[in-house]
Amino acid sequence: MSAHPEGETPRGLSRRPVELVTAAILIALAFVVLWDSYGRGAGWDNGPQNGFFPARVGWLFLAAALFILVQSFRAENSVFVTFAQLGQVSRVLGPLVLFVALIQPLGLYVAASIFILVFMGVVATSRWWSIVLTAILVPIVCFWIFELQFRVPLPKGPLEAMLGY
Repeated sequence: MSAHPEGETPRGLSRRPVELVTAAILIALAFVVLWDSYGRGAGWDNGPQNGFFPARVGWLFLAAALFILVQSFRAENSVFVTFAQLGQVSRVLGPLVLFVALIQPLGLYVAASIFILVFMGVVATSRWWSIVLTAILVPIVCFWIFELQFRVPLPKGPLEAMLGY
């Protein structure tokens, strides 16, 4: 059973423009990889130069992007994603972008705690006490594992500096 009345197509982003934009971005990235690879040297005089393998990957990347471009014109122009689905994606992407933005000023562990609070509060339907407990325990356990056991330094902020780390 569909959520839309019979005969009515759901509103959203069209497949062709999304694929055209994606192909254009990938083609641009492929040219950046190729330009950099050949700038470093992509030949094989006395063995592979620095840019040899990245250049080969760049050519494969360009071929895949051109394939996407051609397929975008051959495929039916249907709805790629509905606006309701985009809303669901933004509910996940929003907290993730916040997490990445907060790592530099607050450190990984405080940012992770805030991420867990926001993500579990927005996406999950958990009890408030389990959200708070998870947001406190997970960063503490990660700190213990990475900083104290493995001695892998991860980005720290003012809280860790106050605690002497």
